[in-house]
Amino acid sequence: MTTTSLRLSILDQSPVRQGGTARQAILETIELAQLADRLGYTRYWVSEHHNTATLAGSTPEVLMAHLAGVTQRIRIGSGGVMLPHYSALKVAENFRMLETLFPGRIDLGIGRAPGSDRLTASVLNPSNTFTESDFIEQLMDLSRYLTDTAEPDSIQEKVKASPQGASVPEPWILSSSGQSGLFAAYLGMAFTFAHFINPVGGPQMVRLYKDRFKPSVHLRQPLASAAIFVLCAEDEEKARQLHESLALQLLRLERGERTPMPPYDEIKDYQYSAAEQERLTYNWQRIVSGTPDQLKVQLTALAQQYGVDEVVAVTITHDFEDRRRSYELLAEAFALSSVNEAALAI
Repeated sequence: MTTTSLRLSILDQSPVRQGGTARQAILETIELAQLADRLGYTRYWVSEHHNTATLAGSTPEVLMAHLAGVTQRIRIGSGGVMLPHYSALKVAENFRMLETLFPGRIDLGIGRAPGSDRLTASVLNPSNTFTESDFIEQLMDLSRYLTDTAEPDSIQEKVKASPQGASVPEPWILSSSGQSGLFAAYLGMAFTFAHFINPVGGPQMVRLYKDRFKPSVHLRQPLASAAIFVLCAEDEEKARQLHESLALQLLRLERGERTPMPPYDEIKDYQYSAAEQERLTYNWQRIVSGTPDQLKVQLTALAQQYGVDEVVAVTITHDFEDRRRSYELLAEAFALSSVNEAALAI
């Protein structure tokens, strides 16, 4: 793999900035999706979180419909839909409708985590048992609804997901522990590892996914990516400030402090305890930051470590312009627009 062959995508959690509003966060997501489309990113995924005032994205399938309508080329997806909250049939119908509206551009990213706390999850689906066996059964049902396949005497023989069309959304299974990678391999689905949540064990899980992959109606060959926090700036000092702000924000989230990301000036003099410093060192692994040239090296090395041709960037900053500029600089570093133009010309 060379740097020019590395595909870059984006996961947007629609963060609500300090002093901002949820509407502002969604409008920024829309603006960034259009920017990513022009810059040559491969995918733009939006997340699902509940019962939090700091992340505005609660219904990815609704937001996706708008994003696909205001972009031209980029694939639009969920990063992801938390399947245990819902009926597999309803998820299949939501995404088959999206695929009907925007054929060949829809990704169905599937997650197992609550996307919130257990209480909220129980309200979303009082029947949720949080068991692995139930999740596997849901995945198998979802696959059959998406592909119009059915086991003899199964419910899918009688109930079909609509609308039915010439293509179906591309299913991805998301994981931060790796266990779901085995499900993706067994079902022949794509797999992405959330390095931005868990920086340990990802490359090994991707290798295991590839080793155990079974070709399916979804994919003939394994397809994998890695998602990581990415902060790109024009100079090292600015990149350091962005990194320190995000690192402290991660510590606060781990302590249950659901507050928006503060500006660097508010946190630059923060004094870390010994325990916080230890955790800070661990969380440092979840983030790559630097100038465009530095990130070109870091992300290429990460992709080689994982054995993937695609990296998903998760970028959260206090200032929206810093976030926008990070995506622009990253696209320039990897010459995404020229690579995309060349691909379209083939």
